[in-house]
Amino acid sequence: MSEVFEVYEHHYCELSANLSSYCTAATVLDGEQKKQKISEIKTGLDDADGLLQKMDLEARTLPPSAKATLLAKLREYKTDFNSLKIESKRLTSANANLAARDQLLESGMADALLVSNDQRGRLLMTTERLNQSTDRVKESRRTMLETEELGVSILQNLHQQQQSLLHANNTIHGVDDNVSRSKKILTSMSRRMSRDKCIIGSMVIILVIAIIFILYFKLTH
Repeated sequence: MSEVFEVYEHHYCELSANLSSYCTAATVLDGEQKKQKISEIKTGLDDADGLLQKMDLEARTLPPSAKATLLAKLREYKTDFNSLKIESKRLTSANANLAARDQLLESGMADALLVSNDQRGRLLMTTERLNQSTDRVKESRRTMLETEELGVSILQNLHQQQQSLLHANNTIHGVDDNVSRSKKILTSMSRRMSRDKCIIGSMVIILVIAIIFILYFKLTH
């Protein structure tokens, strides 16, 4: 699931819970206090509408499998948002004037209790969604930390392997240097042996010539 969607979802659930409590509080307020509370509700509805639009845009950028799930959740939130808008309109409509208050008094607060129970149920449902969203955010953060730790471990292993490769490379260079020196020594020895063979051959030839000359001299005299 998109982490961006989860953040928007978390903020919306918090805002929805606050709006539900504001609506409940506004039903028992009068005068300027009620006007102030209704103003806060309208501001909150604008913010909630913006969050729903962002959630819709984010969901539509995801693959089809994830998109379908998030759009289904988004429809539930839009239903909840429409209920909040209806409740807000009820509070600000002409029906919420003096005649409505008189009718409410005549009914002995029965309607207020029914509305309060409905809002309490919606508040509980929103609170449950908020808790679920919080758990998913915590799980996402835990997964991110585990992934970060795994990445650090992989980087450390790669660094160790790099050091091992560098050490092996230095060893190979050392072996190459030794082989080069040995090759030079063998070449020098081979040249020296060739030179010694030439010297010995020359001496043998000289000795043979000398012996022939001596024999010739003795035979002729």
